[in-house]
Amino acid sequence: MEKIPALEDFLHNQRLLVISPHADDETAGAGGLMARVKEAGGEVYVMVLTVGDLNHYDEKEERTLATQRETELGNAMNVLGVDDWEICFNDSDIHLRLDDIPRKDIVSRIERDSKLAIDKIKPTILALPAPSFNQDHEVLYKAGITAARPHLASLKPFQRTVLTMDAPQLAWGEYNFRPNFYVNITDCLDKKLDAYRCHQSQLRPDPHQGGVEALRILAEARGREISVKAAEAYECMRFVI
Repeated sequence: MEKIPALEDFLHNQRLLVISPHADDETAGAGGLMARVKEAGGEVYVMVLTVGDLNHYDEKEERTLATQRETELGNAMNVLGVDDWEICFNDSDIHLRLDDIPRKDIVSRIERDSKLAIDKIKPTILALPAPSFNQDHEVLYKAGITAARPHLASLKPFQRTVLTMDAPQLAWGEYNFRPNFYVNITDCLDKKLDAYRCHQSQLRPDPHQGGVEALRILAEARGREISVKAAEAYECMRFVI
């Protein structure tokens, strides 16, 4: 992949905060962007809203524990080399039930109350899940957009770039994901997939949307849209220069 000095300088100066509803969504949606920012010398932080014990529809018919999800997340973050990460709610009663929490409380976690809150790390780029049929994704999207609302930079940290992340499952449902912001991940696709493999409890056999091959195919398809081998696509909600 051609290195463009001006672009690398831009990424070098960025502080990226990826906010994910569950462990694995952060890597699926923005693993390539995280790798690009870190390779350029920027900072990357990941906030995962919730993990919990859960029974999946899979061939194993086993219960996945929150402790396993947390270990898997840590392994994925080590592969990507992020600066720090956190889980806000390690609670099985909340997992997949974020819609039971008042939006104000989630916004407060994002803005000021959590370890990696916007007020504390002052991100320049914010990456959020796109709304979808998953209630936790939709809740976090709405809370994240609220937390990123325009403010005077002298009063509250202002994110110049706000993105929503792509995902294989967005092909299903009433929402229309319209990518208008692309990241060339040709040289770091393998790192993204290696990080995703760390989420072993979430991996599903091909051709499931939760499989590694689904992510590879999506990256290659998005790459064709901008004439590169692999890319991540985002819907840009705000980009200020």
